Amino acid sequence: MVEEGWFDRVLTIFGLRGNEGIRENLAQALAEDAAEDAIFTAEERRLLQNILSLRDVRILDVMVPRADIDAVSEDISISELMKKFREAGHSRLPVYRGTLDDPLGFVHAKDVMIRIAEEATADEILNFSTVDLARPLSALDIMRPILFVPPSMPAMDLMVRMQANRTQLALVVDEYGGTDGLVTLEDLLETVVGDIEDEYDWPAEPTMTSGEPGVWYADARVLLEDFEEESGYTLPEREFLDDVDTLGGVVFAILGRVPVRGELVSADELPGLEFEVLDADPRRIKRVKVTVHEHELAQGATAAEATSA
Repeated sequence: MVEEGWFDRVLTIFGLRGNEGIRENLAQALAEDAAEDAIFTAEERRLLQNILSLRDVRILDVMVPRADIDAVSEDISISELMKKFREAGHSRLPVYRGTLDDPLGFVHAKDVMIRIAEEATADEILNFSTVDLARPLSALDIMRPILFVPPSMPAMDLMVRMQANRTQLALVVDEYGGTDGLVTLEDLLETVVGDIEDEYDWPAEPTMTSGEPGVWYADARVLLEDFEEESGYTLPEREFLDDVDTLGGVVFAILGRVPVRGELVSADELPGLEFEVLDADPRRIKRVKVTVHEHELAQGATAAEATSA
């Protein structure tokens, strides 16, 4: 007798045994399972809902963009490499020759330390003064192969591939072979379980910097009152903004959904204000470019005066 799997047991609980619309029925049942006698806890429902939506997630949705990749050249010295590991807070770093468009593999901090310890050991005594830290990384011969994946690849497929290759790092390449971004197994798992923070993930204060006149680059967590004070733009009172505290919240309130990277967002109710989503994943907005168009502000003010007259 074949043992019933967990998915079959879930279907049985909800009375959804059958072949047609199983996924849709299960998603609806999970959404409705919120009463006092609910079968699943809120956390269990969230995880199951994330698992169901995982098949729609592509690498493009979760990857670290090229500009934010921490990588090293094959010519970097061992001492500088160790410093880079400390600054980046990662245990794995891609290695390139010349530019990031010519990746060679990746290096693991554990491999570096093991090799240095081996070279420093003599008669079971460690003497690190005998290790030449000025040598280039390439001299250690510890580089590991790296996976290359397209941005359109389903996240689920990459998780399976990473498991088969026993690796946790992949470079995202475009149709011309250039490096588009980087994705880790942790990035993929976070689409299901939420943020995974380790001892290197210190919560940073949201930042906002000014660019050209009327333009600001900001974390989506920047408070509206801080943005108004910095920019001089006062958001008008609107009902859909009643429970909004951050810039990311404004974007979400306008769209009613999490936007994709590169999307432009504006609303007639907020004249002169435009958002460009610089970074986002399927769960949240991370960084935005905010532009205040002075001429639209003036037109809005003139229209308001005409209406009141």
